[in-house]
Amino acid sequence: MPAMRALLVVNPKATTTSERGRDVLVRALRTEFDLTVQHTKRRGHGTALAREAAETSVDVVVTLGGDGTVNEVVNGLMAGPSLEERPALAVVPGGSTNVFARALGLPKGWAEGTSVILEALHAGRHRTIGLGRADDRYFTFCAGLGLDASVVRRVEQARLRGRTSTPGLYLRSAVNQYFLGVDRRHPAITLERPGEPAEASLATVIIQNTAPWTYLGDRAINPNPEASFDLGLDVMALRELHLPSTARTVSQIFSRRPDPRGRQVVRLHDVDEFTLLATRPQPFQLDGDYLGEREKVRFTSVPGALRVIC
Repeated sequence: MPAMRALLVVNPKATTTSERGRDVLVRALRTEFDLTVQHTKRRGHGTALAREAAETSVDVVVTLGGDGTVNEVVNGLMAGPSLEERPALAVVPGGSTNVFARALGLPKGWAEGTSVILEALHAGRHRTIGLGRADDRYFTFCAGLGLDASVVRRVEQARLRGRTSTPGLYLRSAVNQYFLGVDRRHPAITLERPGEPAEASLATVIIQNTAPWTYLGDRAINPNPEASFDLGLDVMALRELHLPSTARTVSQIFSRRPDPRGRQVVRLHDVDEFTLLATRPQPFQLDGDYLGEREKVRFTSVPGALRVIC
């Protein structure tokens, strides 16, 4: 039987890997696959590489990088015409947070993650997951319009200045953005969904395709703890960003059993589709990547979208 064909997409700037580690990974994968290795050279390159793999009958696409690399590759794989014809995805964690890999139950380290993937291939083990879609772009675990996206923007700007991505950087960025960078008095966002009353005057909106939303170091952060790859999208929105109510919601999210509630909180579970409209441009992020400002985004759940080796 001919070896399975695989493409390894490497982000050479991945935070937690070295050239030596990448060489070890390549040798391990070549024991199982007819392997091609490609390094991403610019933003969006992972999408092009994965799209070509989907078009040329590659069996598995393996990513070595962070959540941004995974997102790009997933968008390329979804160019495949059907679930059965799309290459399966295998994720080796190499970024600073690796939310998607950890949500799948994979170990944090790339070496341990590689072992799990090779084990799963020998056992024929995989799972099929749903994705979220924002307009024409897919996401694996989260999206946001408003405050959380503006924090992502601030962190990306700090990293461009040479700062290292750490939990402390995210915390400082969130605090600075809340006090210095947000119009807390004039909520701009409205959520509309078919057959339901609109939810107006929302200050910020978080969308999850799985739980957790993110990690702060080893701690899972879970605004919507019931979110799942096997269901539709979950939403948590805040009507206001006044300090007392926001502090209360944050403490609820960080609790051992997160279940944020209150007059300022809007929660939706297992939603198929909805649209966010804003009266002024709002920061927008998908899977932890800042994508500019938007005044309108349509979200849909895409069930049974992708096979994942895990």
